[in-house]
Amino acid sequence: MELSDYLPVIAQILIALAIASGILGASHLLGQRARSSKIKDTAYECGLLPKEKGLPRFSVKFYVVAMLFLIFDIELVFLLPWVLVYREFLAASIPILIPVLFFLAVLVVGLVYEIKKGGLEWEK
Repeated sequence: MELSDYLPVIAQILIALAIASGILGASHLLGQRARSSKIKDTAYECGLLPKEKGLPRFSVKFYVVAMLFLIFDIELVFLLPWVLVYREFLAASIPILIPVLFFLAVLVVGLVYEIKKGGLEWEK
């Protein structure tokens, strides 16, 4: 292998470094500076002094329900390809119903577990 084989890769690395350096340099030269220690010691919110405290804390229940929604939503995305190729599997005499039912059974067991643990109850 010769150096000319690596020339496109080296050129791309140099261009990426030049762009990153340019952006950081422009930010340093043109960016606003905090003029008082009040602004420096607070969380950044558009450079203005904060008027109130931060956002209130959310209950853990909100996050649990959100994660459960994501999990079941992603699992439904896995079911979609099975639905779309169901006829092709039947034509090739490949049994597909048993794996789909097993997958759905795991989903139902997880949902029943969450309901019994009270993961979906808001007032607790």
